[in-house]
Amino acid sequence: MTDRFAKRVAAADWAAVTDEVNEHGCALLPQLVTPAEAAKIAALYDDVSHFRATIDMNRYRFGSGEYRYFAAPFPTPVEELRQALYPRLLPIARDWWAKLGRSPEWPDTLDEWLDQCHSAGQTRPTPILLRYGPGDWNALHRDLYGDKVFPLQVVINLNAPGEDHTGGEFLLVEQRPRAQSRGTSTLIPQGHGLVFTTRDRPVRSARGWSASPVRHGVSTIRSGQRHTLGLVFHDAA
Repeated sequence: MTDRFAKRVAAADWAAVTDEVNEHGCALLPQLVTPAEAAKIAALYDDVSHFRATIDMNRYRFGSGEYRYFAAPFPTPVEELRQALYPRLLPIARDWWAKLGRSPEWPDTLDEWLDQCHSAGQTRPTPILLRYGPGDWNALHRDLYGDKVFPLQVVINLNAPGEDHTGGEFLLVEQRPRAQSRGTSTLIPQGHGLVFTTRDRPVRSARGWSASPVRHGVSTIRSGQRHTLGLVFHDAA
């Protein structure tokens, strides 16, 4: 692994990130890719040789827009960011499962975890590159591809809000135990990451810790174009 991505991931205040994810279900990370790197990643979208599948969101009623799943081997930024982020997110994931009385099954390294996914029949890569244009949006959903699930993932905005696009806020909606749902909206700066809940997370209740289901999506793009890199830490069946 080269130093540049690992150093940027390490530069985050992970204690503060942990506190914010525990409180809100998501947290901004520092700039993980430069504007030049972001432009290069976004430009990969037009070269289908990098991808294993293209999804038209309107066709499947996922919203409006399009995304592509990367094929292995991944471009260097995709592989190295995932490798650097996994061990930083792992303590949060293990703490969440302990609070919920579940057995954390994730090993210390991403490669070991992906081997477990593959042994369970989840062999298809899940890193994605998304492209939104004016009027596009992403419906609230959860990225579940089988029984093997890592409870956190990261999205990186590859364009500059207010310059390359307007709208396109990241949306998180949490169903609180015996309470109304709570929504969070985040405008992700260019090159910055946002770590967020994949499926559910622990929240305090009168009976201790309860699992709070969480869904995520993207608000309507009002103008311009928005590319995002999605880093999921489990593979698909």
